[in-house]
Amino acid sequence: MITIKTKEEIEVMAKGGKILKSIIDELGSHVAIGVSGKDLEKIAERMIKENGGEFSFKGQDGFPSCLCFSINEEIVHGIPDSRVLKNGDIITLDLGIFFSLNKFISEIDENKYPNLKNGFHTDMARTYLVGDVDPEIQRLVKATKKALKRGISKVRPGNTFGELGEAICKFSEQQGFSAIRNLCGHGIGAELHEDPDVLNYGKKSWGEIMKEGMVFCIEPMLSMGDYDIKKRGMAYITEDNSLSAHFEDMVAITKDGVRILTE
Repeated sequence: MITIKTKEEIEVMAKGGKILKSIIDELGSHVAIGVSGKDLEKIAERMIKENGGEFSFKGQDGFPSCLCFSINEEIVHGIPDSRVLKNGDIITLDLGIFFSLNKFISEIDENKYPNLKNGFHTDMARTYLVGDVDPEIQRLVKATKKALKRGISKVRPGNTFGELGEAICKFSEQQGFSAIRNLCGHGIGAELHEDPDVLNYGKKSWGEIMKEGMVFCIEPMLSMGDYDIKKRGMAYITEDNSLSAHFEDMVAITKDGVRILTE
C-alpha cells in the first residue's frame, strides 16, 4: 500500500532531506585519490550523529555500515573498507538517515504526523569522478544525472510510474547506456523501503497513478554494458563488469507537480 503524506509531513521530510544533502555534499568534497571507504564512513558517522540523525542502512538486511561505497562496476551496496580510490575511478556514495520526530519537536505538532509515527527516513545517492577520468566514463556519469532529471520531470499528479521509468530508460538507451532493471527506487517515510517500487524502465500504461502526497526515491542506475546484474558479497555489480553510475533523489508529489526533498 502506498502511504500518502500530509503537507506537514512533507515539510518535516524536507528538513531531513536538506540535512542529508549537506552531508552528501561534504562527503563528496572528500572524494580524492588515496581516500578509503573507511575514511568516508567515519566522516558520515560523525556528521549523522552531530545532526541528530540515526543510521538507516546499518543493520538493514545485515548491512554493516551507514554508508554505501560502490566503486566502478559496483552498482549499489558496496561496503566501505580499506580500498582506496585510484585515478580514473568512479565512486557512488549512497546514504540514508533516520530522523526521529524529536529532532523537530519544537517546530511541529506531533499530532499532525500519524503516518510517520516515531520519525522518518531520508535517502539519496551521487556518483563522483576520481582524478582524470576517461571522457566516455564522464559521459556515463553525466547521462545518469540527466536520466534522474528526466525521471523527475515526469512526477506530477495523474502520471503513471511507468511513464517515469519509460523516460529514464529511453534517455539512457539514446545515450548508448543501459538502465539497470533488477534494481529500483522505492517509496519512503516511516520505513526506509515502502511501496511503490520505482522502476528505471516501463511504459506509460504501467504502474500506479501518481497522487498528491506520495513520497519516493528515484534512482537511475546506468551501465556502460548490459543491464544484467550479479552479487559480489553484499554489493550488486554488473554481470559483464562494465562500469556503472547511480544518482538518487527523494521527491514528493504536490498539487503543482514535484518537490525535490534532497535539494
